[in-house]
Amino acid sequence: MTTQQVAGRLLISQPKISLMENGRRLIKPRDVRDLCGLYGVRDQRLVDHLMQLSRESGRLGWWNAYGDVPYGAYIGLEAEAAAIRSYEPLVIPGLLQTPAYARAVIAGATPDASAEQAGARLQVRLRRQDRLKAPGKPLRLWVVLDESALRRVVGNREVMREQLEHLTHLAAQPHITLQVLPHDVGAHPGVSGQFLLLEFADATDVSVVYLERFTSDLYLEKRSDVRRYSDMYANLQAQALSPDSTRKFINEAIKTYVSVEFRPDGDPLSLPRR
Repeated sequence: MTTQQVAGRLLISQPKISLMENGRRLIKPRDVRDLCGLYGVRDQRLVDHLMQLSRESGRLGWWNAYGDVPYGAYIGLEAEAAAIRSYEPLVIPGLLQTPAYARAVIAGATPDASAEQAGARLQVRLRRQDRLKAPGKPLRLWVVLDESALRRVVGNREVMREQLEHLTHLAAQPHITLQVLPHDVGAHPGVSGQFLLLEFADATDVSVVYLERFTSDLYLEKRSDVRRYSDMYANLQAQALSPDSTRKFINEAIKTYVSVEFRPDGDPLSLPRR
C-alpha cells in the first residue's frame, strides 16, 4: 500500500504517515493499533508489544519531561535537523529569543495558559537554543526576519533593546545568517505567513516544510512542496538586506528603544534600507 492509500483508509494526512515511518513524528499507541489492523497483523501479543514500544518512545525526547508540550512533534524534527531556514514576519524566532522576550511572547500568544504551563513552555524554548551552542556541530540557521518583528514592542522598550542587542551578537556567529526584510520591499512571497525548511544530514531523509498554525501545525514533505518553499525562501533572501546591512539596520533600530522620542506607533528614525 502507498502512504496515500494508508492515509485515505485511516482518514489522516499522508505527511503524517510518512513522518511516522521515517521516525520524525512520535507514534501513539492508537496509531500503532490502527496500522496493525490495516496491515492485517493478527498476533495480539505482537500488537501489544508494538503499542508498549510506542508508549516508551514517547518518553525519549528531553522535552517530554516538561509535560504535554503542544509542539513536541516539531521539537523532535528540530532536534534532528542539520540546518533550518526560517522566515518570520511577526516576532523574533524562538531560537533567537532572550528569556524576557520569550516570556512576553508566550504570555501574549497564550493568555489562557496557567503560570505552570507558561513556565514549562519558557523552559522548553530556552533549552531548544542549546542546538545553536552544540560543540562541534551547531545547528546551521538562516533567518529572514521581517522589519515588523523589530518594530513590534514585545514586553517593553527595555526588553526590545536587550532582544535586538542579542540579535546582533548572534548574527556575528559563523553558523547563523540573519537578514532583515524591510517594509519598503512591498509585497513579497512571504506575505502568506511564517514557514520553516528543515534539512537533515542523512541524504536519504527528505526536507520538511513546517507551517505553524493556531490549532494544528502542518508538515509538508512532497518534493514539489519543498521545492516551492525553497524557491520562496531564495526569493526572500534576495530581497532582504545583506547580513552586514542587517546588522547596521538592527543597530539603528536599537536607538529607537533608548530615545526619549520613541513612540510605539511612530517612526522616529530613518533606518537604512540597503
